[in-house]
Amino acid sequence: MRRWPWWLQVSALYVAARLASACIFMAAALHQGTNPWFPAKPDYWNFINIWDARWYGEVISNGYPAALPADAAGNVQENAWAFYPLFPFLGRAVSTLAGIAPAAALTIVAMLSGLVAALVIYSLFRHKAQHSTAMWAVAFFATFPVSGILQVPYAEPLTVLLLAAALLLVIRRQYYVAMPVVLLMCLSRPVGVPFAAVVGLLFVYRLVQRSRGKGPQVHSPRELGGLAGLAAVSGAAALIWPAAAWATTGDIEAYTKTETVWRGHDLVPFKPWFDTGIQLFGPVLGVLAPFVFAGLFALMLFSPPVVKLGVELRLWCACYMAYLLLFLHPQTSTFRMLLPLFPLALGAAVLSRSRAYRGTVIVMFILLQIVWIVWLWAWAQLPGGGDYPP
Repeated sequence: MRRWPWWLQVSALYVAARLASACIFMAAALHQGTNPWFPAKPDYWNFINIWDARWYGEVISNGYPAALPADAAGNVQENAWAFYPLFPFLGRAVSTLAGIAPAAALTIVAMLSGLVAALVIYSLFRHKAQHSTAMWAVAFFATFPVSGILQVPYAEPLTVLLLAAALLLVIRRQYYVAMPVVLLMCLSRPVGVPFAAVVGLLFVYRLVQRSRGKGPQVHSPRELGGLAGLAAVSGAAALIWPAAAWATTGDIEAYTKTETVWRGHDLVPFKPWFDTGIQLFGPVLGVLAPFVFAGLFALMLFSPPVVKLGVELRLWCACYMAYLLLFLHPQTSTFRMLLPLFPLALGAAVLSRSRAYRGTVIVMFILLQIVWIVWLWAWAQLPGGGDYPP
């Protein structure tokens, strides 16, 4: 394979990883019992079109509600405003042009997005590492325990593609070209706020750097202007979808009310992490657990392998984790939401050149895919009803 073009090497690696995940999905489907969507023991295509995939199909079929659905007590119910429009829009376009079912169209969009994301991620990693290390890092990304999400009708593959492209353009200082990419990214999933924070902090960093002297890393006035413009575009783009929900429903809190329906209570920054910590570890250790987690993550960002990622990728990882700590309600879907931290895959590959270490990581990731798919993707009703979401 070393004689193949880089894009063919990455594509072959990624397809092999997806075939491995497909085998796990098919094996899990054989053990799928009664569930809300289809008869027991479904085929592969039915099995991957569940959970949020059904919501994206709902958006294609019926669009977004003009009024928030509510129960008799006035409590907002689960609805399509929680799901950003770019992915179902592309699915509808493919469905119309190809004359296929929306579920099939969404699956095609997700699978192609994941493949292109792998190619862009390799290009991003090559700015920081040699070919072999970048390939191993892509292998880590492609086999990550939740990487099965890259081949199901979820928006994650599309978001990762756009995020990787945006980060690549930022590293190349092509800030004006990055603006439409960021706009599309902010219409795929709610990652606009942390990305705007990254670009804003990067602007301050580059401004201070320029004031201290000259060198190859110093930005020109035009580059600083582009970076400032990208920060403004990112911040505005992050507000587009909440503003669209407000304009359509007439409720300024339409988006946040919808998002918090799944967590069962209003949005209170940081509090869910302490609640979950107390639930898992008790009243003393549970309060300390979020601080310990945040501290360990911060230490990792200053470890030598991660420092080699450069300021842009480290800033993204820091801001995205801060965003999760601020707004996320930690639960089983949290594992899936860690996928945008994919730059850390390069840090893991840089950690050691040992093939034994790198091969062990791949094997453990694939084994953990089995855990994630069987535990969270497959439906198994809990004693109180429902099931843990993937």
